[in-house]
Amino acid sequence: MKPVIFGLAGLTIAPDERAFFKDSVPAGYILFGRNIDTRDQLRALTDDLRALHGDDRLPILIDQEGGRVSRMKPPHWLSFPAGAAFDRLYDVAPASAIEAARINAEALALDLAEVGITVDCVPLLDVAIPGGTPAIGDRALGQEPMRVAALGRAVLDGLKRGGVLGTIKHMPGHGRAMVDSHMELPRVTANDAELEQDIAPFRALNNAEIGMTGHILFEAWDTERCATHSPWIIDNIIRQRIGFDGLLLSDDLDMKALAGEVPDRAARAVAAGCDIALNCWGRMDEMIGIAHALPDISDASQERLDRARAAINPATDWSHQADLIAKRDALLALA
Repeated sequence: MKPVIFGLAGLTIAPDERAFFKDSVPAGYILFGRNIDTRDQLRALTDDLRALHGDDRLPILIDQEGGRVSRMKPPHWLSFPAGAAFDRLYDVAPASAIEAARINAEALALDLAEVGITVDCVPLLDVAIPGGTPAIGDRALGQEPMRVAALGRAVLDGLKRGGVLGTIKHMPGHGRAMVDSHMELPRVTANDAELEQDIAPFRALNNAEIGMTGHILFEAWDTERCATHSPWIIDNIIRQRIGFDGLLLSDDLDMKALAGEVPDRAARAVAAGCDIALNCWGRMDEMIGIAHALPDISDASQERLDRARAAINPATDWSHQADLIAKRDALLALA
């Protein structure tokens, strides 16, 4: 097995993809809008991926946060609110906000489980700050670390109730970034003491099965390498200080915050301590290059992957989703 999660090009597995995936054996897959049409089509695609590997617990990921980051859209699927909706409710009714976030996540997970998706790349535990990049913006759960942690825990719990694992991101924190890491490398100049508030939500939820790095350079910790490519940050901050021993994914390796060819980016991420390199775009030449550049998955990463896979318990009953949505909307109306 190669320590990588790949994207796909289209609505079905193309013949060249089928042969390549069978030979390279990636750890899982991630889906985007280009892979999604209808419920029946999407379920057929995820079933085909599982059948290809003979693996009923194959990690199949998606970015379905709600708000502007939603790959599954109406009319085939429901629309869900962004994180800021729960932050606003927390201002007036914290307990109601936590329950609304949990209910919303469970309802969202039922949509995913119904079509065979097992992992959602949410919650964001990035602590927002005024003036931060709009790339985070209304996706964030708040500006206070323990609020973010409380709402994030509710999201993880709700997703799991619906049969889907969550992913805490973007470790060790994207909130202070002034630029969008999709477009350029953010440099954070805060000192170590100030960065304590950024890592606090991740420490509070360090028992999550899956986490994701951010392509952010923290001058207090590593003046040359962003978190994804920094052995010091992954070992000393993510693994030790945060205490996260779950499966660590890189963020998408195609983002412009990173330099060099994509296969080299993948190799550097895994060498730095990421368990899994994330390659989202389904470009065959890049995927072949990554498969050649990466070693086989390490024993430690395989053990973390196995733990995450064991926690996947897909839901089989979606009949209560409407009740969940009604309860969520009644709570959100309080704000």
